[in-house]
Amino acid sequence: MNQLNRKAFLDMIAWSEGTSTIQDSDNGYNVLVGGKLFSSYRDHPRQLVVLNSKLKSTAAGRYQLLARYFDHYKKLLSLPDFSAPSQDAIAIQQIKECKALNDVDEGNFEKAIKKCSNIWASFPGNNYGQHQQKLSALQNVYTEAGGMIA
Repeated sequence: MNQLNRKAFLDMIAWSEGTSTIQDSDNGYNVLVGGKLFSSYRDHPRQLVVLNSKLKSTAAGRYQLLARYFDHYKKLLSLPDFSAPSQDAIAIQQIKECKALNDVDEGNFEKAIKKCSNIWASFPGNNYGQHQQKLSALQNVYTEAGGMIA
């Protein structure tokens, strides 16, 4: 387990999803899709945000988790709430489910991004039709956050 790489990867996801860069946010943990903030970590905010005529979403938190997935992860991981530690645990679990956690730990950055692109719409390599970050920009953020490349 490489805690530095994991932390850097989580920081990079938050940057990629645009949550950690929201002014006055709690490092992205209290951000609704679209950039507004929510105030309670007791539960996922479960707010349907209309972004445009084709896109509505309940994504929330630092890693933009959809409401429909929160209950599953809350039960699976025995989480008390939607706080920062809970959101981090869910993101790590999602990385694990993509079979990318070893890649993150070992610094196989590009492999990890590819394996996780179906989870985070901002990653290159999916067809969600949303803005995707360039791999080079993601790698720069990751290494600046202390992540090591193999």
